[in-house]
This record gives sequence, structure tokens and C-alpha cells, in this order.
Amino acid sequence: MNYRSIWISDVHLGSRHSQTGPLLEFLRQNECQYLYLVGDFIDGWELKRRWHWSEDANTVIQKILRKNRKDTRVIYVHGNHDEFLQDFTGLNVGGVKIVPHAVHVTADRRRYLVIHGHQLDGLVQFNRLLERVGARLYEAILVFNTYFNRIRRRLGFGYWSVSAYLKQNTKSAVRYVTGFEEGMVQLARQHRAYGVICGHIHRAEIRSIQGVQYLNCGDWVESCTALVEDFSGRFQLLNFHETTACSTRRGSGAHDPGAGIPAVEPTSRSPGGRRPSRDESEPELAGLF
Repeated sequence: MNYRSIWISDVHLGSRHSQTGPLLEFLRQNECQYLYLVGDFIDGWELKRRWHWSEDANTVIQKILRKNRKDTRVIYVHGNHDEFLQDFTGLNVGGVKIVPHAVHVTADRRRYLVIHGHQLDGLVQFNRLLERVGARLYEAILVFNTYFNRIRRRLGFGYWSVSAYLKQNTKSAVRYVTGFEEGMVQLARQHRAYGVICGHIHRAEIRSIQGVQYLNCGDWVESCTALVEDFSGRFQLLNFHETTACSTRRGSGAHDPGAGIPAVEPTSRSPGGRRPSRDESEPELAGLF
């Protein structure tokens, strides 16, 4: 498929849970004019603790760099797990621009703030040790999830995410996600943007909050989701697990990008009432804090 823009977040290359195989297949199947890596693409924390760098991880980077050399502009928005890239902010590394945030202008001239999202996470800002403990707990859940889904596959069942279930049904997790989403919406308002595109919490979502569009790319550790924009400015979430399952059920290799995931229809004006001008077609790349 050919899209105007694609956003992927939280790949966590260097972690043993990174789904590099599905991501490679996704990159081979889909082309775009703009490709955003929305933070935590490389897991520097995990690489410091334990080296786990596969050949597929090299191939993913090579594939993205090849796209960048051709017709795709790649923008790398760094997150917290790849915070070591802050020293390279504003530089072109292999032709890829590294930034703390960007403003993307859609085909129908709407402005979206693109940011990883850790900037609003109090644990990141004020208690790094506690956040790292949380990261270890999340990894333990992922290990359990791996073995759990192996059993499910043997029994003929599809993929099911334990951590996603916990996020949706644990009160404290629900409060955290809700607070995160509302904070991101307020940040979009401050930048006079129509909406915000982020990652960080590993939960793919497209919805309107207080009149502002909130779009989360998800992750490539469990959900394997990507956000895409077509050439009319319409957004959609693609789920690699679901599209693969649909293709298998149909008995063909056809790619079904819809897969029951909601999309956002384009509208003409931002919350501030200003319609972006023609000279804003390129992403705005600048520091945020």
C-alpha cells in the first residue's frame, strides 16, 4: 500500500521483545512520503543492561535508511528509552532528522503535534528509579505473555495481550492513561494544533477528547500497530496481527488495512480556527522544552 504518512512508535530495538519480524514485513508492504519514528525506536536502557541486538534489528534500520534515500522523508522523534539521542537533536544522522518533536501538516492542511509523550510522565521527570522499576515489571509481564500466547496458539486461539487487559481493567492504570491522554490534548492546544500524535503508553487509539484529536501509534512490542494518513488527510490505525489473521482466513495475501479499527475523517479547521497556509506543508522540526 502507498500512504502519504506513516507513524510507528515504541519499537524498542535492542529488547528481546521487539517484534522486528512483523515490522520488517510491514515496512516491505507499505510505502509513504513521510515516515515518523515516534520515540523509543531503540531501547538504550535495555542495551545498557543486557545486549540483545538481532540481525533483524540491523535489517530494520537498513530498510528505513533505504526508504530515506529514495522517496521517503524519515523524521526521528526521540523518547525516553532512546534519550541518548538528545545529544544529536537537530542533526541529520544518515539523512534522518532527530528532533524532540515535530508538527505535521496533513494533506488537508491540519496541524498535528507529533511527540513521544514521556515529557508529561511524572515518573520520567521526577523519579527515574521508580520508572525503571516499572519497566522491569512490564518486561516480566511480557515474558509471561510470550509463554501464555504460545499455549494459546497450540490450542488454536489467536494473540491476546495480558498487559493490554491489565491497562484496560486496572483502576490505577485507567487513571494514568486517562491523565496522559488529557495532558497530551492540553499540549496540543498550547501549540494551536488540531490534534496530537504520540506513543509511550503502548496503547493504540484514535479518538476525540474535548474537541481535540488524540492519536496514539501503539507499539511494536505487543500490539504491532501503526498510524497512517492517506492522500486526502484521513487517518487510520493498522494492526499487523489482525490484518495477517484476516489474510490467512481469506486464504490469500491481500492486505486489509481497515481490520475493524476506527479512522478519523478530515475536517478543515484547527481548534484555534486557523486554517494552515500553503507554506506549512513540510513538517515543522524544533525543540519543545
